[in-house]
Amino acid sequence: MRVDLFDFDLPAELIALRPAKPRDSARLLLVEGTEISDRTVLDLPNLLRPGDTLVFNDTRVIPAQLEGRRGDAKIGATLHKREGPRDWWAFVRNAKRLRTDDTVEFGGGVTAAVVDRGDDGAILLHFEGDEPVEILLERAGRMPLPPYIASKRPADDSDRSDYQTMFAREDGAVAAPTAALHFTPRLIEELGEAGIARETLTLHVGAGTFLPVKAEDTSGHKMHAEWGRIDAETAKRLNEVRSSGGRLIAVGTTSLRLLESAADDDGIIHPFAGDTAIFITPGYRFKVIDGLVTNFHLPKSTLFMLVSALMGLDVMKSAYGHAISQNYRFYSYGDASLLLPSR
Repeated sequence: MRVDLFDFDLPAELIALRPAKPRDSARLLLVEGTEISDRTVLDLPNLLRPGDTLVFNDTRVIPAQLEGRRGDAKIGATLHKREGPRDWWAFVRNAKRLRTDDTVEFGGGVTAAVVDRGDDGAILLHFEGDEPVEILLERAGRMPLPPYIASKRPADDSDRSDYQTMFAREDGAVAAPTAALHFTPRLIEELGEAGIARETLTLHVGAGTFLPVKAEDTSGHKMHAEWGRIDAETAKRLNEVRSSGGRLIAVGTTSLRLLESAADDDGIIHPFAGDTAIFITPGYRFKVIDGLVTNFHLPKSTLFMLVSALMGLDVMKSAYGHAISQNYRFYSYGDASLLLPSR
């Protein structure tokens, strides 16, 4: 499909620079089939059914934004995918100043050597020393806010908690699974009382999620791979939900993409551990997902293509038009939507 079909105009003032306080006070756009209505996140226990299961991503965002120097050259690096215990692929600002075996100093005694250069221009960095890389990043790194926020303000101490979900447990993401930012212990308790269960999986979100689609047609776009895991017991419980008539509602496009990657054509979810580069566009046949809680996405992005595949492009354009007219807050720190296809 033509990428420009997924374009829309968004007023800059609707891009949220801070999250709602408290988190569960955010607005929620309900899209059920072709019907659109205005709700709040706290309405979720009444909008879902007893027996439904919400599937969360328990990845934890690491301070993956680094500023350093190689000689007199300023180097900016955003880690996006782990390659080994001490090796990370990074999108690098001023990468033309780097050669293989160069060393970049990031401050605080944190240094990394240039190992390789990928076909997409990314740089493979090897962090030197004996301390775990996670400790080095805590010392030298900043939270990797999305470009549309970072261009308006710097990351600060509040982002270290604001840009982390209550489920965050497994270190490795360089972008938050932002739909889950709206959930609080209070909301989880109310969902449980309403008979709505929850499960977690792990998908380490990469910075590639923010890369624009530069191709003119979706067939020309290549997704960046991200590492994910669903263990055997979780897969078994998820399959039991479906076999008993319950619905699987993914919280975030990251959970959805991993579930769809782990499912076979018969709708059975299998244990999964590895990379996924699944690219979901209109025409995709969903195998296991019955609904999605998600934030509002960028125009011409792979994520807007995904929600259009789930609900239909015309429906999502109408939904986004309504959200813009009603001043919903967009993107990572913005409001949420609950998407329930009619099938």
